[in-house]
This record gives sequence, C-alpha cells and structure tokens, in this order.
Amino acid sequence: MLVVALTLVPIGFIIVATIDAGPELVARLVFRSRVAELIGNTVALQVVVVPATIVIGTSAALLVERTHVPAWLSAAFVAPLAVPAFVMSYAWATVWPSIAGLAGASLIATISYFPFVYLPVLATLRRMDPALEESGAALGLTAFGVLRRVTLPQLRLPVLGGALLVALHLLAEYGAFAFVRFDTFTTAIYDQFRSTFAAPAASMLAGVLVLLCLVVLGGEAVVRGRRRHARLGAGVARQAKRVSLGGWLVPVWGAVVALLTAALGVPAWSLVHWLSVGVELDPGIPQALASTLGFATIGAVATCLAAGPIAWLSVRRPARWSRTLEGLAFMSSSLPGIVIGLAFVTVSIRWLPAVYQSSVLLLAAYVVLFLPRAVASLRAGMAQVPTSLGEAAASLGSNPVRTLVRVTVPVLAPAFGAGASMAFLGIAGELTATLLLAPTGTTTLATRFWSLSTELDYPASAPYALLLIALSVPMTIILFRESRGDRS
Repeated sequence: MLVVALTLVPIGFIIVATIDAGPELVARLVFRSRVAELIGNTVALQVVVVPATIVIGTSAALLVERTHVPAWLSAAFVAPLAVPAFVMSYAWATVWPSIAGLAGASLIATISYFPFVYLPVLATLRRMDPALEESGAALGLTAFGVLRRVTLPQLRLPVLGGALLVALHLLAEYGAFAFVRFDTFTTAIYDQFRSTFAAPAASMLAGVLVLLCLVVLGGEAVVRGRRRHARLGAGVARQAKRVSLGGWLVPVWGAVVALLTAALGVPAWSLVHWLSVGVELDPGIPQALASTLGFATIGAVATCLAAGPIAWLSVRRPARWSRTLEGLAFMSSSLPGIVIGLAFVTVSIRWLPAVYQSSVLLLAAYVVLFLPRAVASLRAGMAQVPTSLGEAAASLGSNPVRTLVRVTVPVLAPAFGAGASMAFLGIAGELTATLLLAPTGTTTLATRFWSLSTELDYPASAPYALLLIALSVPMTIILFRESRGDRS
C-alpha cells in the first residue's frame, strides 16, 4: 500500500490540475484534432513495436537456450539496454539524417526495447523443467510441435510481462522520438511544459495518457488470465537438450548480425565518428559518472525491494484487489518522466520541503518510473516457485523467515537479477525527471549528454554517451550472469 501510494502521487497531481482547470477548459483541451492525431500516432506505434519486440525477444531467448550458438550471444542480446533510447536515436539520426516519422520511431523503439521481452523469457527458459519438452517429443510431437504446444505456453507470463513493459515505455518515451520528429503524447507534453511550465493543456494530455495506460493494463490482465505456471514436481536441475540449426544456420545468423548491427553497430560507429573529431574533455565528467553510478545502483535495489510485495500478491493472491494494486503501481510509469518529476516537485514544495531537491526525492521518482521493470521480472520468477516448496520446508520445521531466506530467495535470485539489471539501466539513462529533481549542482551522464546534444555540440556530447554505455555494459553483464544463475 505504501509503494502504491507513492506511485499515485503523479496521478493525484493530474487530478488536482484537472479540477483546477474546470470542465469547460478540460473539454476544450481534450476534444480537439491535436489529441486525435496524438492518439493515432501512439496507437500506431504500439501496434508495430509491441509485436515486433515479442517476436524478436522470444526468438532470441529460444535461440540462446535451445540451439547450439556461442555463449556470448546470450549477453549480446541484452547489450542494447546499455544504450539509452535517446542515444540510439541520436546515433541513427547521425547515420541516417532523413530518418523520421513512424518508420524511424518504430525501428529505434524495437531495437532498444526487445531486451525487455528477451530477459524474462530467457530466465523462464533457464528454469523450465526439460522433462516437459522431452515428454512431448516422446509422445510423437515434432520439434515445432513441442515448441508450439509445450514451450510457448510456459512462456506466456514472461512474454506478457515484457510486452507490457514495452507498451508502457512507448507511452512514456521522449528523447528517442524527439530526435526523429515523431509526435506522441510525451513529446507534446514536454513541449507544453517547456513553453508554459505547468500548463493545463499539458496536464490534460497527461490525463489522456493515463487512460491509454489503463487500456494497456486491462488488455494485459485479460490476456494473462489466471493460469497456473508453476510445475508440480521437483523438476530436474539440468539444461534442456539443444538442437542444431541445420539449414536455418545461414538465415538465422544473417538476422542476428542485422539485429546486432542495428542495435549496437550503428551507435558504436556514430560515437567513434564524433570522438574522432576531437574535443577537449569536460572536467565535469568524473562527477557525472559518480552520480550516475550511485543513483543507478541504489535506485535499482530500492526498486526491486519495492516491487517484491506487489509481485508476491499478484502471483500468490491473484484476486481483483491485488490486481488493482498492481495496476495502480504500473499506471504512473506510463507517464513521462517530466510529469512525474513536476508532480514530486509540487508535492515536496507544498508538504515536504525538507526533501525538496534532495537525493531521496529523486530516488523516489526512480522507483515510480521503473517499478514495472522489477515487478514483471519478479512476477515471472514467483509464478514458477511452487507453493509446495514452502509447505515442504514448513513440514520440516522451518519457520517462515528461514523458509524465505533459504528456499524462496535463492529460487528468485535470477528474477531479482533481471529486474535489478533493467532498473539499473533505466535509471542510468533517465533524463527528464532527473533534470527536474536532481539536487542543485548534480549532473548525470544522461543529462549532460542531452544538454550538449540539443545544442548540436555532438563532439562534446559523445564522451558522455560513450561513458554511459561503458558504465552500463559491465553492469548489464554482471547482473545478467546473476539472472542466469551463473556463479562461475
């Protein structure tokens, strides 16, 4: 309840702004052609990007866990998360200056966000009992039949969780779409706030965005259903049998190379190009690097701890009230960071002046923004932890706390690692909320990069982008190895 109350602060801000505006002004601002245009753009983006990320993310996880491919591919598919979407957009705009519109926005969003599906699916495949697939094959199913009737149904929950994250990020993303000149609710809200600060028009657009978020959450809840995902037996602690790609080797590797070139090669080439121009290094780089590392590490841990109770209720108590709490926790994360930042600024000035422009307030905003990432990963992990494990521990005399520490937490370690990884990377690259809430004199790699790139000083901004990626890639690999249960 405390976590949900925190996430409702931005919603309360919008409600108060709506009441202050009055019904006549609200109707005039909402029912206009501009809003219809933004709805069309946002829906079109969802229709294109969400299915594309599901296909790419699920296929990549199956390729890594069920076929004979080099082990480095497992980490390579996560690496795009180390490149913030606005850096990805900046890189593509450098390589392809005419990139714009729905096609450009869809391309950048897809290659930036497909790891949101890949990570939870990969974690689920690692925990899946191989006997399930082997039984299907023994009963005469072909390899495709086993995939369709045994494997994919077990991936339902992580796929839906990842797709929900993608959909919510599409609603809230700003920087990636600003570079390619594609208007969504987020870019329109930012333009309104930048020109007139807390204008009623911006608040009304944010309100419509919340309604779109409710539609997305409701659709995901209906599709998810209440199906059981935990296996009944103890399972087998071994890897599933891997298959050879055979005649698919060349086309599959062609697709992999194209994907990694688009997601990693283009940003790398762009940054190398601008760094080769030559620029004097900014003396503020060490401070920005330290701030980014500190906020991202603390924020990732805090976000996962806040997500734990919500994910537990969602899986262990799947009632209407628990799903309502979960939906409320997800709702604010669909809002742009600037709306969440402005809401926290308003609340802190009026009622909590002691935390105004403090790190505590900024970390609270990070929890609100990136809570769905952790909830989706922990929910998928908890769904595959049978209640019989806890019952067996209790029958052997273990108390609830000991059972939690010795049974539940070790099983959830991969899911916690995946959630922490995604939260860390999101916080490291967060932009608009950080600009509003960071303590005076505090800069991060993302905010400094954005400041320089919007001034068209691309050579000076390149070192910040490169450091942001360099910081994120090792952390991604470390947390990703943890999510796979790899202690070697």
